[in-house]
Amino acid sequence: MTEQKKLFIKTYGCQMNVYDSERMAEAMGAEGYVTTEIAEEADMVLLNTCHIREKAAEKVFSDIGRLRPLKLARPDLKIGVAGCVAQAEGAEILRRMPLVDLVVGPQSYHRLPAMMQAVGQGARPVDTDFPAEDKFDHLPDRPSPLRGPSAFLTVQEGCDKFCAFCVVPYTRGAEVSRPATRILAEARSLVEKGVRDITLLGQNVNAYHSDTGGLAALIHDLAAIDGLERIRYTTSHPNDMDDALIAAHGGCAKLMPYLHLPVQSGADRILKAMNRKHTAEDYLRLVDRIRAARPDILLTSDFIVGFPGETEEDFAATVALIEAVGYGMAYSFKYSARPGTPAAEKPMVEAALADDRLHRLQAILTRQQRQVQEEMVGREVTVLFEKPGRMPGQITGKSEYLHAVHVTADPSLVGTLARVRITGAESNSLSGVVLVSP
Repeated sequence: MTEQKKLFIKTYGCQMNVYDSERMAEAMGAEGYVTTEIAEEADMVLLNTCHIREKAAEKVFSDIGRLRPLKLARPDLKIGVAGCVAQAEGAEILRRMPLVDLVVGPQSYHRLPAMMQAVGQGARPVDTDFPAEDKFDHLPDRPSPLRGPSAFLTVQEGCDKFCAFCVVPYTRGAEVSRPATRILAEARSLVEKGVRDITLLGQNVNAYHSDTGGLAALIHDLAAIDGLERIRYTTSHPNDMDDALIAAHGGCAKLMPYLHLPVQSGADRILKAMNRKHTAEDYLRLVDRIRAARPDILLTSDFIVGFPGETEEDFAATVALIEAVGYGMAYSFKYSARPGTPAAEKPMVEAALADDRLHRLQAILTRQQRQVQEEMVGREVTVLFEKPGRMPGQITGKSEYLHAVHVTADPSLVGTLARVRITGAESNSLSGVVLVSP
């Protein structure tokens, strides 16, 4: 029997990259590769990169450099770079890093097997095209083994918003939506393999559209699948929250009461400079409409502080918006210039001042998160248990609000839904006791 080849994938960044890594593993699985968690035993190492954060390319170059001893010890080891840094820096990666064998962008990874054949013939291929064909048409069917109870499912890629700070339109391309029939088929396949919770992914997921309608129509179609118990979606843009999608939050029982709705700033002047095309008041009125449809919804968001031109008054407006909304959690970052974006050409806010604002903002967000967590104590929630916990006899899962919940219970509950009473709140998780189980 031929020994199986092993593939190690390191995934950077967002859930989209997690999904893409799974699909790349499946593409290479059709060529005889099995995944491994140990880079040292791999026949191929693939770095699936993200270009969102500061110095992303340099971090990737550092990680490639750390692979040099493996390559020297095993010259047959193949090293590939995928994802958004690959898209943006493809030629530079090959120039600076002779140990890299191939570079593939996020829209071309269905061509990985063919690229590996070219590597076997002595080439160092780079594919960072935006191909006319749909990569999903060329990927193998999802494999048959049972999966964990939760899964990601990409429904839309790319973004047409061109926010002044963001590289996504340049690395992922224009907005493209997958046909609903293919999404539903993939969802049914996942459910057959044990998945009960699906998160729909897109760079601008609520811009999804197909012949059958927008994201709301897709959610209702997915809700009709027997065995699929929970649906979420991320990441959304406020300008694409249409009436039907807002109504779905109140009318579709399988759409969970959780929404990630990035706003980035609470200052209209900064929102305009960011090219967000909405005001703080627009956002607040949208939040009111969403909460009217689903009063218990938990909202999360993204914030950037220190954007070029931000004043203390602008920062205060962001704080005011945060206090007005009350978030269950939020991601916050100090602005970092991304080469090639419009904001990168503008004068930066002094680093120490941006750091100070970030610390103050995060203190407020942490307080809000703790308050929401503590208010869960005494409530009953439904938890989908996903895996054993860190302590013996413990299992963990997610509530409908996406809170991590751990209980002491029979491990056989993993993969099932159970009612849980919350008894304690920690920094990033809740503890509870199982009340009713299947």
